[in-house]
Amino acid sequence: MAKLKQLESFVSVATRGSLTAAAKAEGVAPAIMGRRLDALESRLGVKLLVRTTRRISLTHEGSAFLEDCQRLLTDVANAEASVSAGGVKASGHLRITAPAGFGRRHVAPLVTRFREQHADVTISLNLSDRVVDLAGEGFDCAIRVGDMPDSSLVSVRMADNRRLCVATPEYLRRHGTPQQPSELARFDCLTLSSDASQTRGWAFRINGELQHLKPGGPLDCSDGQVLHDWCLAGYGIAWRSTWEVEAEIAAGRLVAVLQDYDAPANGIFAVFPQRKHLPLRVRLWIDFLKHSYGQSTYWAV
Repeated sequence: MAKLKQLESFVSVATRGSLTAAAKAEGVAPAIMGRRLDALESRLGVKLLVRTTRRISLTHEGSAFLEDCQRLLTDVANAEASVSAGGVKASGHLRITAPAGFGRRHVAPLVTRFREQHADVTISLNLSDRVVDLAGEGFDCAIRVGDMPDSSLVSVRMADNRRLCVATPEYLRRHGTPQQPSELARFDCLTLSSDASQTRGWAFRINGELQHLKPGGPLDCSDGQVLHDWCLAGYGIAWRSTWEVEAEIAAGRLVAVLQDYDAPANGIFAVFPQRKHLPLRVRLWIDFLKHSYGQSTYWAV
């Protein structure tokens, strides 16, 4: 058991690049991780990691050993799963991060449902609008919305996400309905303030080309949920994601406008550091998300 724990600790430190991050992911002190690595290197008689106060890097021998360890640990996990109830009994701790607004509405409720099916998995959910360093901070999986930049991370597209201009039926009765994006200048548009992320403005496909407009209005806010609430209260037109407004549109509380000019959809992704050696609990979580988001009725509820 001690030998296996040493291998697990080595893989965790090597993939996260930090004793502290690996120790935090396991819930132990960094000194314990350090002692396990010392014992492993002493037993093998070879240096696997070069440790300085600033960073940890693999030696040539460590790089080769890491791949073997990952394959071995995956085989052990799969062997255990194959003899567990149903062959898919996951265990261990799962650390997930997601954007705050999306996470509150579409990740947190699914976390509790997932755990009802996998009682041996414990879960930490971090909701933050900053881009979290998965490996450096010890997260197993991130949910991200938008266009995915080039990255060493692996991403799986869970669902499409579009942005829509929406308003209440009452607002449109009182003020009319814009027929093309340029007409937004005469409407009350509820926009993110300049210190928020949406710096390029609202995106539309006009004459076959993607164009960005920056409409204005008497109200702006740095928080998207506030804009959503103001829109539902009838204060103007907002540009919101389908994950946020589809239920209100289905219920008739909001109406989509300018749909002939909608920009192409971006995506909702599950992102993780590597594909070959995913723990069973991470694979099952991603499969659970994809199945949930893939239900035709999910986004309208």
